[in-house]
Amino acid sequence: MGTVRSPWRADDDHAPTFRFVTVEETRLRYLDCGSGQPVVLLHGNGSMIEDFLSSGIIERAAPDHRFIAFDRPGFGHSDRPHGRSWGPGDQATLLCRALRKLGIERPIVVGHSWGALVALAMGLLEPEFVSGLVLMSGYYYPVAGAKPFMLPTAFPFASDVVRHTVVPFMRRLMAPDTLRRVFAPCAVPDRFRRTYPLPLALRASQMRAVDEEAAMLPDVTAAFRPLYRELRPPVHLIAGSDDRIVETDVHSARLHQDLSASTFHRVVGCGHMVHHAVPDDVAAAIAQVRDRAGQGRGARPRHRAPRRQWLHIGDSAVAA
Repeated sequence: MGTVRSPWRADDDHAPTFRFVTVEETRLRYLDCGSGQPVVLLHGNGSMIEDFLSSGIIERAAPDHRFIAFDRPGFGHSDRPHGRSWGPGDQATLLCRALRKLGIERPIVVGHSWGALVALAMGLLEPEFVSGLVLMSGYYYPVAGAKPFMLPTAFPFASDVVRHTVVPFMRRLMAPDTLRRVFAPCAVPDRFRRTYPLPLALRASQMRAVDEEAAMLPDVTAAFRPLYRELRPPVHLIAGSDDRIVETDVHSARLHQDLSASTFHRVVGCGHMVHHAVPDDVAAAIAQVRDRAGQGRGARPRHRAPRRQWLHIGDSAVAA
């Protein structure tokens, strides 16, 4: 892994290099590059824009796409104000407003892991705004007795003092093992090791967001499950056959069955980080969804709007 700098100096060592947009008093960092069909990239829990940058999918899907990648609220350099819910629906609403502010229309939304839930919420809440979805390695259903994956030493009950002292130190020590598990059975790519700002991911504020998102998974997926059949944008699912974080048969394969018009690519011998293992396949999925969305434009069925109160769920809220 090389030298891991102290997480306390993360903001100094990894200053923002991209742009910011402020929506609802929440400042979001984003990357905007290329031209053509807009593609929005939403990272998983504990990650940030640099995950997608190091994967290579932007280069492979160029030159006829415009990529907009966000640090989701609380991750990377984006804000996550206290005192409000940050469930997938809340993030989806915020990001759709940010995209409109940037002049983005009809994007394909690509979500990885927890970001796939935000992408789904965008498709449910804004079916006429979203062109299509590419969902990678997502966790979509409540599983009895299952404990969602949380990074080592994730302490939802920890005081701020512990978060800023003991927890960052322990996570710093455990980070290499965590990365190996997330990428397994594939190796951690050299490009990821060289370019991903790990100290930024180990900050206390980001770890708090990690804990919150892991804790809300059971309630969120229970609320989403009745709504999947209402999804109208075209969906392409990608997941690894050997994912050690999220069981592919329990989640991606099942969602494919529930979405009659979806397509599903199971990547044999791959784990959770499919966008790193098969970036060409992800680029192909984006092109496929773009073509399907183009064929269906002008003939979109009328449908009942989803119950929005189900989609705005935080770590302590319940579905209405």
